[in-house]
Amino acid sequence: MEIIKQNLLQIQSQLPEHVTLVAVSKTKPVDDLMEAYNTGQRIFGENKIQEMTEKWQQMPKDIEWHMIGHVQSNKVKYMIPYVKLIHGVDSLKLLKEINRLAAKWRKKVDCLLQIHIAEEDTKFGLDEKELEEILNSDELKTFQNIRIVGLMGMATFTDDSEQIKREFQHLKSIFDKNSELKTENCQLNTLSMGMSGDYELAIECGSTMVRIGSSIFGGRK
Repeated sequence: MEIIKQNLLQIQSQLPEHVTLVAVSKTKPVDDLMEAYNTGQRIFGENKIQEMTEKWQQMPKDIEWHMIGHVQSNKVKYMIPYVKLIHGVDSLKLLKEINRLAAKWRKKVDCLLQIHIAEEDTKFGLDEKELEEILNSDELKTFQNIRIVGLMGMATFTDDSEQIKREFQHLKSIFDKNSELKTENCQLNTLSMGMSGDYELAIECGSTMVRIGSSIFGGRK
């Protein structure tokens, strides 16, 4: 347990003030999360809605819960009451469903649009053309219960730091290009990129939010 505290304090001390730390707690027990909580961490990221909901029910209510995994439309309803930020939004259809359910709860839900920047086919996300189609869509303007607050992306899983850097820079350029668009439900101010193995490089490339799991909680079985 003490190692979680040490890891977290070390990472917190390294991060620039403008960078938000999301502690990625997927598969980890509540006791581990509470150790991070008691060290001052208030933002946790999960990749399965059911697991996140169970932890939300058990843990203090001043925690910000971020959904960082791929989102299935039929599971959205379970997290709408409490979720703070949904990272992996990759379609207008999904935005529409989040908006519909958020309206039932009379709340606004913040979302990041996921951009595909990696070489692997397994990563989800929009390309630039699809992003522009969503941002310029007339339908998007009618969504009163969501806010698109930024972009998210994952680099290729590789030891080639130059390739990772190129992918991060590419995402930053897309972010900058679209940051001028400011409407009632779309203002890009968050760039979520960088995980345990590459967050320092991501911050160099302009990330304002990093998702760190194994460097805090240790590896997953």
